[in-house]
Amino acid sequence: MAQRTADVVIIGGAVMGSSVACHLAQRDDFRGHIIVVEADPVYEICASARSAASIRQQFSTAVNIEISLYGIRFLREIGAALAVDGDRPDIGLQEGGYLFLATPDKAEILQKNHLLQQELGADIALLDTGELRSKFSWLSVSDLEAGCHGLTGEGWFDGYGLMQAFRRKARSLGVEYVSARGTVENNPEAGWSVLLSSGERISTPVLVNCAGASGGTEICAQAGLDVPVVPRKRCVFTFDCKEPLENFPLLIDPTGTYVRPEGPGYICGSAPPADRDPDCTDLDVDYTLFEDHIWPMLAARVPAFEAIRPGAAWAGTYDMNLFDHNAFVGSVPGMEGFFVALGFSGHGLQQAPAVGRGLAELISTGAYQTLDLEPLSIRRQTENAPISEKNVV
Repeated sequence: MAQRTADVVIIGGAVMGSSVACHLAQRDDFRGHIIVVEADPVYEICASARSAASIRQQFSTAVNIEISLYGIRFLREIGAALAVDGDRPDIGLQEGGYLFLATPDKAEILQKNHLLQQELGADIALLDTGELRSKFSWLSVSDLEAGCHGLTGEGWFDGYGLMQAFRRKARSLGVEYVSARGTVENNPEAGWSVLLSSGERISTPVLVNCAGASGGTEICAQAGLDVPVVPRKRCVFTFDCKEPLENFPLLIDPTGTYVRPEGPGYICGSAPPADRDPDCTDLDVDYTLFEDHIWPMLAARVPAFEAIRPGAAWAGTYDMNLFDHNAFVGSVPGMEGFFVALGFSGHGLQQAPAVGRGLAELISTGAYQTLDLEPLSIRRQTENAPISEKNVV
C-alpha cells in the first residue's frame, strides 16, 4: 500500500473545502502541503453545483449576519481576490435583495430581527403594507403587516462559479486535489490517516471535514464523532411568466416558499412538509411539491404567477443540521487535529468565504483573528445550547 504524508488533509473539495484550502494556502504563516480529497471530481451532484446560490444578511443571530456581511464584501471583490495569472473570475453577482414578508403573527419577529441587522450594519429597509404595495405593485399584501427588503448586500450569484474560482486559486497556490473516496482512521499516537479508494494512505496531523451531508453520516462516524447532520433533498423549479414584473427581489413568503429571477425567467422552491422530508437517497425531482404547494402559494402572493409556463427542475441536497439548522464550525474538543465545517442547512455557499478564512486562521494560529466563529462550535451540541435562528429558509 502506497503511503505518504500531508500537513493538512481536507475531505470535500466543493465550495467549503476549496475555500478552506485557498485561504490556508494564501497565508504567509503557513508553508505546509495541503491535499483535498474529493469523491465527485466533476462536481455533478455536489450541493454547491445544485444550489439556488444566494446571499443575505437577514438572519436573526449576530454571527450569521456578520458572516454574510463579510461574504458580500468578498463576492464584490472576487475578481481581485481569486484572480489567477490575470484571469479574474466573474460570478455574476446580482444585488437584487431579499424580501422577507410577515403576517401579523410574525411581524414582531421581523421587526426585532431588523433592529439587530441595522445595529450590525446591514442595509435593510423595514416596510409597512402601504410601502410594500407602492414599491412592489405586483405583490398581494392583503394578509401582510410588514416586510424587510435588502437594499444592498443581498442577492444571488453563480454558485458553481464561486466554487471553481476557489478551487482554481487553491491549485495555483500548490494545493493538491485527489479524486477518490476517503475513509478516516484515528491513531492516538500517530494522528489521522485517510485511506483512499485508490488504495493509497495519507497520514496527517490536521484533518478538516468539509464533506457536506456525507461528512456527518460517514466521515464523522468513522472518526468516532456523532453529529445530527443528515442529507435532505431540496428541489429547484424554473418557470417563465408572460407579464414583466419590475424590481423583483428574492421573495420569501411567510410560508417559506421562495422565488427569484433567473435570466428571463424565475426559479423557486420550498422545504417539503415534515412528513415528506426523509433523508435523501436519490435526486429525483418531486414535481407534486411544485404543483400542490409552491405554485398555488406563488400565485396567491403574485397574481401574475397564476399564468406561467413551468420549465426545467432539479434536486440537490442540504447537509441539514437537525440540532439547530446552523453549521458546526471549528475544532472538535477531545479530538486533536480534527476540524469540521458541516451542517450548513442551505447556507454553505454564502458562508464559505468567512468560514474558509476563519478555519485557515484557526489551523494556522490556534485562534480566530478576524471574525469570531466560536458561536458555531460543536461544543454547543454537548452543552445542549442550540443557536436560535428564526430566519430559516
